[in-house]
Amino acid sequence: MLTTLFVIAVVFFVAAFMLYGKFQKNLYGLDDKNDTPAKVYFDGMDYVPTHPAVLLGHHFASIAGAGPIVGPITAASMFGWLPAYLWCLIGSAFLGGVHDAGALVSSIRHKGLSVGEVVDHWIGHRAKKIFLTFTWLALTLVIAVFLELAANTFAADPAVAFSGLLYIGLAVIFGFLIYRKGVSLLVMTLIMVPIVIGAIFYGNSAEWVQQSFAFPNTVWRWVLIVYIFAASVLPVWLLLQPRDYLASYLLYFSLFIGAVGMVFGAKSFEVALPAFTGFSGPKGEPLWPLLFVVVACGAISGFHSLVGSGTTAKQLRKETDAIGVGYGAMLIEGLVAVIAIGTIMIGGGMLKGGPTVTYGIGLGKFAALIGIPEKIGTSLGLLALNSFILTSLDTATRLARYQLQEFTDMKVDRYTATAIGVAVAGVLVFMKTGGKPAWQLIWPVFGASNQLVAALALLAIGVWIIKGLKKSANFVMIPMVFMLVTTIAALFLLIKDNLSNLILSGISVVLLLLAVMLVKEAWTALKKA
Repeated sequence: MLTTLFVIAVVFFVAAFMLYGKFQKNLYGLDDKNDTPAKVYFDGMDYVPTHPAVLLGHHFASIAGAGPIVGPITAASMFGWLPAYLWCLIGSAFLGGVHDAGALVSSIRHKGLSVGEVVDHWIGHRAKKIFLTFTWLALTLVIAVFLELAANTFAADPAVAFSGLLYIGLAVIFGFLIYRKGVSLLVMTLIMVPIVIGAIFYGNSAEWVQQSFAFPNTVWRWVLIVYIFAASVLPVWLLLQPRDYLASYLLYFSLFIGAVGMVFGAKSFEVALPAFTGFSGPKGEPLWPLLFVVVACGAISGFHSLVGSGTTAKQLRKETDAIGVGYGAMLIEGLVAVIAIGTIMIGGGMLKGGPTVTYGIGLGKFAALIGIPEKIGTSLGLLALNSFILTSLDTATRLARYQLQEFTDMKVDRYTATAIGVAVAGVLVFMKTGGKPAWQLIWPVFGASNQLVAALALLAIGVWIIKGLKKSANFVMIPMVFMLVTTIAALFLLIKDNLSNLILSGISVVLLLLAVMLVKEAWTALKKA
């Protein structure tokens, strides 16, 4: 069963890239004769033309986060593996990939600025303010939660902390040698990648690593706060981009292990998870809309549009790279989600410790098939997950900086904009209400708000295609309507189930109002057209 599911997924994604990717390339009229914003506005800070392999690694590592692992595993535990599997395939190819590529292309056609600029140009300035307010609030919540998750993974395994810090330092050396000394990308990759991957093997066996990097999560929180601030304000080529690029090889390596496990594990592992458990979850959760919200990054995620129209668009070297980077990365992420579903299928359900432990132990079992000790394989799984989280964390911090600067028409400098975003996220992490961190009280709204960002980004892209390109936008607008209706339904359920939690229900109501206001502005703009 594992082999069949994996092969179907690979064939489906390859066909989607070749056929649907080509359709999008032709519709957008991508042409390498057009200079990208990275070349037109080159500043050595944010706008830097980048090799597509490096940019794909940076973009893929940034958009992945914990979503394609945590979301599909959680959904499979609620409704069975089949609904989660089908949604990851269909969603990645026809919703998430379209969303990601559209955000990236629309951004490079609007000076490399965020989807907010697209909203400003084709819907209206007031709509831009609404959209940027919405997305900035969502990003600060992402920073808070991923900061906590990254600190927890560092505290849980000193080998993971050692490896994570090592390739932060290696990234600076990598960026300096590539961009300032002209060293070959291939040479540096061949040197650095084995060190990054080998660090986890060394960290598990070196006693001094186990002792020297054993700190509580409070210490790691402050270490990571310093890191994300630096990653936001330093030139993108010096830290953020090379760190994400190096991290991507760890992710590719874990993808390879997962592929081996899915293909050759059919005889070694029994599928113990039901394919379908019904239209309601164990606590009565309805399959619609929750499946399509819980899976999140495994199929479609609004966070991706912020990455594509944020850091990625400012580094795109050629227009045609947009399909490989934007659409291709989403399909790879869909494959990660399929492997994540495979880990819970052989586990028989959610293991103690939640989705992260389920994934780590599952990957450890897959790694054992190629002779890697299961303990080291589990650490590799946790390090890969940490890399997903950390790359999304540093990118989210820089994106929040971009969003705030665009909101103020670039009147706030990058240091101040970064400090404000990190400070707000820090309050959510350190401040407690009723004995719980503030972020925990509002985290349940993130899934719906993230998917609502995706719907609103698709709306902006669709309006641009209709008004700007004078072409049909059905391939964008149909997914938009589905995600808009689905996420609004999810928010209504959230409000109904949390009436006693005034903070959570209040935020949900505010998000609903912002979404309705933006849809109204878009409808008015389309009627005028």
